[in-house]
Amino acid sequence: MTIEIRVPQLPESVSDATLVNWHRQVGDPVRRDEKLVELETDKVVLEVPSPRDGILRDVRIAAGATVTAGEVLALLEPGDASGSSPETADGGSDAVERSGPAARRLMREHDVDSSAVRGTGRGGRITKSDVLDYIGRNPRTAAEQEFDVPAPPSEPAAAKEPGPKAGHRSEQRVPMTRLRARIAERLVEAQRTAAMLTTFNEVDMSAVVAARTRYGELFQGKHGVKLGFMSFFIKASIEALRQYPVLNASVDGTDIIYHEYFDIGVAVSTDRGLVVPVLRNAELLGYAGIEKAIVDFGARARSGALGMQDLTGGTFTITNGGIFGSMMSTPIINPPQSGILGMHSIQQRPVVVDGELEVRPMMYLALTYDHRIVDGREAVLFLVAVKDLLEDPARLLLQV
Repeated sequence: MTIEIRVPQLPESVSDATLVNWHRQVGDPVRRDEKLVELETDKVVLEVPSPRDGILRDVRIAAGATVTAGEVLALLEPGDASGSSPETADGGSDAVERSGPAARRLMREHDVDSSAVRGTGRGGRITKSDVLDYIGRNPRTAAEQEFDVPAPPSEPAAAKEPGPKAGHRSEQRVPMTRLRARIAERLVEAQRTAAMLTTFNEVDMSAVVAARTRYGELFQGKHGVKLGFMSFFIKASIEALRQYPVLNASVDGTDIIYHEYFDIGVAVSTDRGLVVPVLRNAELLGYAGIEKAIVDFGARARSGALGMQDLTGGTFTITNGGIFGSMMSTPIINPPQSGILGMHSIQQRPVVVDGELEVRPMMYLALTYDHRIVDGREAVLFLVAVKDLLEDPARLLLQV
């Protein structure tokens, strides 16, 4: 007796989804909880797993089609799923038996050997949390997990198709993905509804770089995660937002809503587009908690495991174009927020310190704000406060 694989319940306010791609083909053996297909809405990517071990017997909906909740996607014939499924070929049957689909996917994406991960699940089963903990403790992997790092290419550059030849004038028309279309809609909405203005400053990163150099190894040994730059910026932003709360506010018609909590959005670039998972009540987290949350965001963003609860809300956003080499930019506000802080690349530049010329690691900062409720004075002083806190990180601990 075959089992119908149906479109799951879609998030609230989402009426349909686009079938992105099938991960298994007709006739392939599949295991219980193994990812069969990905569905993309204008907000999140949904994974549809197999409910049982078996063989995929019929695919009803092709990639690119629009589907609604409850629609039949495929038919599964329950039975023995042993054989040469891609999961087994990739990680061996032992990895399949000892780990769930989310954990296997993370291990594949980050080149993690399952034998190196200690499973804390029932019977020693490896969970996604176990893999994330291992990634956080692995210096190479953790560095790749920093915010705003694009997913690695699925094949070596040498294996890719060559570019167009000189004089070749062909064109390709490719529809936007649902997520890309939603991003475009939000950006145009922000430009249309907010009176955006950007102010700039620069910060001497010497103290932060020195702190990371001095305490980075101890921090990682104790907390199991690298000490990155983002935790310093989030901490500094929260203290500056306490001083200038209008930048943590939002516009609702003719009202201003002042938020007495700090839900910080962290922009993450994926191969599908930019997403902004939200670090809720960030003021309650220490540096280690922030860094672990960033690692988790990066891993789940690339695997399509972020849910609506991760992406909604947010009172202020931080984005880091510097990871791609950007020296200066004007970030766009994430409505209905009133501010977004842009980080950029750290460059060794000559600066005058106490009348002497020195070479220091400098970074340009950009604050885009909604001029409807934020005056230029508040915006400039906010950015100066962030600068001062980063140049003297001890103030972050003392909250002065």
